[in-house]
Amino acid sequence: MATPVAVPSLQVIRDSRRVVSLLRGSRQEILQQLAGPDSASGLARRMGIPRQRLNYHLRELERDGLVELVEERRRGNCVERIVRASARAFVVSPEALGGLAAGAERELDRASAAFQVATAARVLRQVSELDAAAREAGRRLVTLTLDSQIRFADARSRSSFATDLADALARLLVKYHDPDAAEGLTYRLTTLLHPVPPPTPAGPPATPSAR
Repeated sequence: MATPVAVPSLQVIRDSRRVVSLLRGSRQEILQQLAGPDSASGLARRMGIPRQRLNYHLRELERDGLVELVEERRRGNCVERIVRASARAFVVSPEALGGLAAGAERELDRASAAFQVATAARVLRQVSELDAAAREAGRRLVTLTLDSQIRFADARSRSSFATDLADALARLLVKYHDPDAAEGLTYRLTTLLHPVPPPTPAGPPATPSAR
């Protein structure tokens, strides 16, 4: 019998094979239904999928680490396997695209959308790796996220804000950065600023106008 452990809130998919496995057929719905533990027979009844077809998808999902075994229950001469999704949510990392993924090191324009997306992809990859390592060691990864909104009167005020923010961060970095702290921990500070998409009741989100 497998020992149940807490389900991670997020799992990042980094290789193309697992992306294909995640997106194939009805597997997204299967993972949604497996937010809580269930057997193949119970899941087949709830979803109206033939047991044989569902078992195939479950084997593939378990092979790719998207579904995990919770426990095995003996029912007469049979052993019933209880499984669940290996995370509450899944995110596909840009690195799954290989050479097609955006790379921050290749984009020099720090005001470009490409640089911000590449930077966000790096954060996603590194934080997910650190979180997985911390959970495996029975520890908690300590991070800090500040998320706010600001409305600028015009492009000039936005530019002034960016300058003031950079100056303020520089002062804080000088104050708290200690390169000689042998027992210290190095953290990465990333600041992102982008327009908020306007609400749209239907259809794709509108593209914010450049100002």
